Amino acid sequence: MTIKTFLSSCLLCAVFPLWAQVAAPSTEQMIEQLKAPRTRSLRNLTVEAVAAKSAPDAPAVGATPTPVDVAPASTVRPSLSLLIQFDFNSARVRPESQQALANLATALLSDELKDARFAVEGHTDAQGRVDYNQKLSQQRALAVRDVLKIQGVAETRLSASGKGASELANPADPLAAENRRVRIVNLD
Repeated sequence: MTIKTFLSSCLLCAVFPLWAQVAAPSTEQMIEQLKAPRTRSLRNLTVEAVAAKSAPDAPAVGATPTPVDVAPASTVRPSLSLLIQFDFNSARVRPESQQALANLATALLSDELKDARFAVEGHTDAQGRVDYNQKLSQQRALAVRDVLKIQGVAETRLSASGKGASELANPADPLAAENRRVRIVNLD
């Protein structure tokens, strides 16, 4: 592989991560993607305004500082989108997606993720009726959850929901293949 080809494929992976998924992501890649970020908690933190000495409206010495509103921490949760193949118009997982789901089950059972809970979200493209897409995406999320259960992941750690075409991965092209996916979200 030439450097140009390698850089082009890396660029595609960064810009279009679902299109670049030729082989199943490794268990290690899935673990890294799904691990909760390690950040310091800002809970119980009070931020107070401190007036400069030269400010004309500086509080008197010993006065209580005025609290300042702090924006809440981001609620973005670690997640992983997989192009799981299903039979046409069906929730039956195709054989070519079994390795990706086996890797996912191994990742969810790993020491790093064994105590976390996950949402399994089914997504469709925008083709077809909204109610049909909603129902199909729910069935597909349940099918993936069931495969993970068979592979040893406790059902109590998994919830399944269908999103239909409500959260497109590629809103510029509502019928694009990357919109038809299963997203795994770390809830902890």
